[in-house]
Amino acid sequence: MADDPPPPTDVSLVFPPHPAWVRTARETVRTLLATSHRPELTDTALLLTSEAVTNAINACKLEGNLTPVTLYAGWSNPHSFRVLVHDEAPGLPAFRTSTPTDEDGRGMHLIAYGADAWGVCAHGPGRGKATWFELGNR
Repeated sequence: MADDPPPPTDVSLVFPPHPAWVRTARETVRTLLATSHRPELTDTALLLTSEAVTNAINACKLEGNLTPVTLYAGWSNPHSFRVLVHDEAPGLPAFRTSTPTDEDGRGMHLIAYGADAWGVCAHGPGRGKATWFELGNR
């Protein structure tokens, strides 16, 4: 209807670095994509969001950092959906070599493989770094 508000174009979520928040981060991205009428991006966006948020939480846990993790998600242009996950733990995410029986160590590989564009940046306001990815611009 003409009186309906437009769908949200972006969201942010700030949460403690605890694994229970991975699901909330995924559901936030799922809701944004549903309201944006782009269901074809959902499966990949949820997987990559899980990986980026888990990496941030694990980095905070490893360093004893209790500062919040922040997720930003939205449309950088009409065709490009971007998710950015920021944490204040020192260091940058790295590609690791995993064996078939390892339960972790594949997150950055999945992001690099599944995203149309991605990166890690450590500049900007505040400490820490941000891992980001984009979908929908292929």
